[in-house]
Amino acid sequence: MRTAIATLALLLLAPLPAGAAPVRELAEPTDGLAVTGYAMPSTRPAIVRRDADALSTVTVAATSLKPSGAGLTEPDPRTLRLVEVAHEEGLRAELLVGNYSDRLGGFDPDALSALLSSSANIDVVADRLAALVGAGAWDGVNVDLELVRRRDSRGLVAFVQALRERLPAASSITIDVSASSTSSAYLDRGYRMTELAEVVDAIQLMAYDQHGPGWSGPGPVGGLPWVRKSVAAALELVPADRLDLGIAGYGYLWNADGSGRTLAVKAARNLVSRTGARPRWNGAQGEWTALLPGGRRVWWSDGRSYDARASLTAELGLRGTAIWRLGSAGRLG
Repeated sequence: MRTAIATLALLLLAPLPAGAAPVRELAEPTDGLAVTGYAMPSTRPAIVRRDADALSTVTVAATSLKPSGAGLTEPDPRTLRLVEVAHEEGLRAELLVGNYSDRLGGFDPDALSALLSSSANIDVVADRLAALVGAGAWDGVNVDLELVRRRDSRGLVAFVQALRERLPAASSITIDVSASSTSSAYLDRGYRMTELAEVVDAIQLMAYDQHGPGWSGPGPVGGLPWVRKSVAAALELVPADRLDLGIAGYGYLWNADGSGRTLAVKAARNLVSRTGARPRWNGAQGEWTALLPGGRRVWWSDGRSYDARASLTAELGLRGTAIWRLGSAGRLG
């Protein structure tokens, strides 16, 4: 899967066991873009089936770092059903490993630093991931390690190298990177982009959370001008065929006091309708917004937003798109 979407269409041809259901050929989107949909363990298999024709890969949040940085949590058993459904629909399935902590309610930079600063911990975690990939028939690993400290940037490269050494040659490795609007800011955030791109199949640029309650006032989740600038900065460091554009399939509500919450696309629309507010498409930003009674504000990214960013992806010759997340985004395609 290193250089072209065509590789995603390869199947290992083998006789089916007696009674096994036939498997569709791996999906190849008609527009030539790789399309990844992120899923949670709780994502209903019916959602994957519904959106399968618009996808080439399903990436499932399966395991997280333990606080020690020297081990992984046990995957939710429901993730294996999503692997089965993805394969039945002709899709690849990647195991997402992250450092999100339920205990903290956010990403754990200390656990991540404990992993990346220790070659012994890197070996232990890479060994465990390779075992999980084999046991669960996963097609690869997605690395979603966030809040990387700059001093741990070499450790992150060492970690993906350790994964590459342990996984089968046909297994893919992708890595999620927070979007930045300057090339130097990527290193400041712990990402040695050029070195990572030499190891992984794709860098999936999380071009969302430009604004959000708790860290900014109201604004687009990932407005097009900011997305363009962030992609341009990334392309100074990595080739276009190693870059996927991450796209939001959700929105945010800001209350008048600055607090707020995340909204699925359907929930955003319903909230606006219920309050009698008028939704407005902001063409410059490529997102919807509405001012609600009481000074509340909503911004959200939906299918129209996705189409604008998919067009940008094709225009720039990027490898593909990656949408966070299935179900929240509404129907794809």
